Amino acid sequence: MQFGRTYEEFEVGAVYKHWPGKTVTEYDDHLFCLLTMNHHPLHMDSNYAEQTTDFGKNVVVGNYIYSLLLGMSVPDVSGKAIANLEVESLKHVAPTFHGDTIYGETTVLDKTPSKSKSDRGIVYVETKGYKQDGTLVCVFRRKVMVPTETYIKERGGEQPGRPNLKSQEK
Repeated sequence: MQFGRTYEEFEVGAVYKHWPGKTVTEYDDHLFCLLTMNHHPLHMDSNYAEQTTDFGKNVVVGNYIYSLLLGMSVPDVSGKAIANLEVESLKHVAPTFHGDTIYGETTVLDKTPSKSKSDRGIVYVETKGYKQDGTLVCVFRRKVMVPTETYIKERGGEQPGRPNLKSQEK
């Protein structure tokens, strides 16, 4: 399984379709709300949502959808990242509800070598999230500092922290 890319592997215009998707459950939404102390009744109280909102049901908190898409993109984009430098923009375009399945894709918008260190570069990407019916729900752009192949080689290869297994003799 691929886990991120080096600077040389990114091509401007490339589109990475993240797989698999994730069906958002009520539990996922409520756990995220509780972990982040977001107690807005739109997300947590179905009676409130049914009685007082335009949607008539709970809406999944938008930052969970953003976080989900960010996580989905790790194997294709930032698995080898040195740092996530900036989230330039984040737009929640349409609501997501319990039971919706989210799919993501990322487009490489630009890449530039680092000005201060030759063993890394900056990749500028846009990630879009869609529901199962094709509705766009979230779009964000970010800049990621990624290593070059030289950086990877100088630091022990693809999995430098992975221990060597000792043989089990009986």
